[in-house]
Amino acid sequence: MSAAKDPAGDAPLLLRQDGADGVTVLTLNRPGARNALSLQMLETLETAFAAIGEDARVRCLVLAAEGPVFSAGHDLKEIVAHRADADGGRGFYDRAMDTCARVMQAITALPQPVIAAVHGVATAAGCQLVATCDLAVASEEARFATPGVDIGLFCSTPAVPLARTVPRKAAMEMLLLGEMVPAIEAHRIGLVNRVVPAGQVMATALGLARSIAARSALTVRLGKRAFYRQVDLPLAEAYREAACVMTDNLMAHDAAEGIGAFVAKRRPVWEDR
Repeated sequence: MSAAKDPAGDAPLLLRQDGADGVTVLTLNRPGARNALSLQMLETLETAFAAIGEDARVRCLVLAAEGPVFSAGHDLKEIVAHRADADGGRGFYDRAMDTCARVMQAITALPQPVIAAVHGVATAAGCQLVATCDLAVASEEARFATPGVDIGLFCSTPAVPLARTVPRKAAMEMLLLGEMVPAIEAHRIGLVNRVVPAGQVMATALGLARSIAARSALTVRLGKRAFYRQVDLPLAEAYREAACVMTDNLMAHDAAEGIGAFVAKRRPVWEDR
């Protein structure tokens, strides 16, 4: 893919690889900076997600990273540099945080499921990125933290998806103590779905993605959207929302095909409609 370049070199900030199986891999490509989410990186991600959301060929997305660190979060060197701005950095910080919020919400809004493939450390906004993805696969060596409290900057925005992904007290422990959480504990509290040996992270993530990609794209799209719409609603409203989606889904061609194939004991042929 054509992408913005890292100011420290000529390499693209983000790599895109499209598979014939409907699986696309986006790779953060700033390993020398621990894949920090600079404003330029966030804007590049936002552009990439917008393009993928409009690409019917993409049925599932894997988000990976080059190097031993998945992402160390916001670029602290960039944050320090903007303290010299006339307004002390407020304008830049507003822009960076607003862009980060849009990127995270874009992941949830994408019609395609997004799977994080985490080989190493994911901290602060990097941990936020993992918590925001629909699924996450982590290596046994992976670790997660929201350590902003250690530098006087509480991880308030990472807390948004974290509090919606793990139990409340587990989220508060991560936010208040800032300690590294090993992969096995991240799995126990529900931050990640699978923990595998380091050499199997991408293969496992791709296996999950291909399994999802083999389903009806229409059904997956309806289901993902409905899940996030209902999850924070009161119980009665959630059932009303889900019931409407179920009816719409039942009226779709692929539901008729899938149910008919099940009854006839044959493989369904999806048309994504």
